[in-house]
Amino acid sequence: MSNIHVLDKHTAELIAAGEGVERPASVVKELIENSIDAGASFVCVEIENGGVSLIKITDDGSGILRDDVPTAFLRHATSKVRVQDDLESIGTLGFRGEALASVSAVARVELLTRTANEMAGTRYVIEGGEERLLEDTACPQGTTIIVRDLFYNVPARMKFLKKDVTEANAVAGVVDCIALSHPEVSFRLIRDGREELLTPGDGLLESCIYTVFGREFSKGMLSVDYRLEGIHIHGFVSKPAAGRGNRTMQHFFINGRYVKTRTAMAALEQAFKGVIMTGKFPSCVLHIDLPPQTVDVNVHPSKIEVRFVNERPVFDTVYYGVKSALQSSPVSVPIQIPETNEYVEKAPTARTTATQTAARTILSDSLHTIDRIRSAESKESVSKPGSVSFRDGGELPYNRPVTVPEIFFEDAMKSETSQDEAAVKADVPITQEVTQAQKTPKKPEVIYLGEAFSTYILVQMENSLYLIDKHAAHERILYDKFRSSEHTDAQMLLSPVSVTLSRDEYAALLPELDTLYKAGFEVEDFGSHSMIVRALPMMLDKEDAASLIQEIAGGFAAGKHEITSDKLDWIYHSAACRAAVKAGDLSKSAELLAVAERVLLNHDIRTCPHGRPVCFEITKRELEKQFGRTK
Repeated sequence: MSNIHVLDKHTAELIAAGEGVERPASVVKELIENSIDAGASFVCVEIENGGVSLIKITDDGSGILRDDVPTAFLRHATSKVRVQDDLESIGTLGFRGEALASVSAVARVELLTRTANEMAGTRYVIEGGEERLLEDTACPQGTTIIVRDLFYNVPARMKFLKKDVTEANAVAGVVDCIALSHPEVSFRLIRDGREELLTPGDGLLESCIYTVFGREFSKGMLSVDYRLEGIHIHGFVSKPAAGRGNRTMQHFFINGRYVKTRTAMAALEQAFKGVIMTGKFPSCVLHIDLPPQTVDVNVHPSKIEVRFVNERPVFDTVYYGVKSALQSSPVSVPIQIPETNEYVEKAPTARTTATQTAARTILSDSLHTIDRIRSAESKESVSKPGSVSFRDGGELPYNRPVTVPEIFFEDAMKSETSQDEAAVKADVPITQEVTQAQKTPKKPEVIYLGEAFSTYILVQMENSLYLIDKHAAHERILYDKFRSSEHTDAQMLLSPVSVTLSRDEYAALLPELDTLYKAGFEVEDFGSHSMIVRALPMMLDKEDAASLIQEIAGGFAAGKHEITSDKLDWIYHSAACRAAVKAGDLSKSAELLAVAERVLLNHDIRTCPHGRPVCFEITKRELEKQFGRTK
């Protein structure tokens, strides 16, 4: 008996359908592309339950002749390709003739269509690849395709579908991309009975970007229009200051087709190199028009990947086009001068004096080293008038008191309050408790030696030298402070900050607004996949609001286990990393010493929240061995 046999038609159709129909979004993509190829100027997409229960696509295109309707649902039946030579210069979005056959094999499909020259329309019903009905009907010119019960006959495929909201977001993402690829077509998206998108269809890409991504995103874009070696690139790129933490907002279109291309992506990011912050990525909506024979779109089942005959001209066109846009529209990076709180000095009261004395005594272990290097700081301020602290904008050219570093100041205020209240309740002079505090064992002395590469703090304690990563150490200190608080103190913003997110980021962040609130963020839904930030944790700057929310949303959307397992902790990680002093920042010696003392005198700080080491020790004996002083 032979082991090899030919599959029956139904089984073969189900297998073939799996290549082109993976989820509701792929159905919507194929059907919308057919509408555009039919010359439609308006396309309406309706979905229910993520597109599993219902997908309805209505267009005003040319329609299908009655005699061609049954043929259109046969595999490899198409009006766009006739011979092999046609594949060398494909000018349409669809060409394989597989979409309708694949969809009808795994769903219940109803088609309503009429051409301009026909008096009556045609209604056609096909379920699971089996024709059920063909009759005349009344309908306007164009085509309406209704897809119900997707994968009703393929339970195994149904199990792999995600939640309705996730599938619906994928459909919306497809509609967004196709709308951006054809701004001359008006697209309408209705999701569970609610209109979610309506593009003007005026042919202006900027209008479509405004509708899809919102005002904040569209106003921060630079126009690109460049030609080189028969290739035309046009569209928009973001300003360098609007860099994002991921590439989700990079959109490339080749001859009106949304694609993912490493060549264009690499050229874009190379053009931004040197003007955008390291670790940030530009956003873009770029159309690349080139001769059809120089690109092969028939290399992927979903036609989302392409292959170029010669990648170099494409890279050069994108690179020089974006580069010229950046140079012709220079964007200056503003120098942010933080607001300072000025206080009117008041005559100290007895209670104030006692309170300050107690606070200073409690912090004596931390501040005695700062007092010791105060004279050195004065010299530094003369030689380095632009020296900057973690939060300071620089030293002013007049004498000012040495301030306690922020990380110790807040602890001091807590200790001050608790001692003050205890003294009042017990009717015991504060000075008496201070005397008791002075009897605590003296901690080892930490001697500040300097800073290497504006990144590593070099200090000496007892018989060892220590190199401390100032960013990692400060990040860990802030992270521990976040975690130790039941509710993080927040600061209200005078002017709320609007944040534009991708659809996936928006959907992932929306259910986590309460989690953000616990972390000190007050964020509200602003519609059109945008959020409004009204409050931030005290230690964060307003300038960090948009990029930090985008980073947090991107992490949630990625769905990594280390993020989803403890979302509040992930927010703490992100906020602490953003608020901490950065490698390369100018820092005052007193603050670096304060960080070093916190690390070396508290054994709970040994790694940053990401697991990187904070401190590296070199003992005196190891140094002596290196110099041959001992064996």
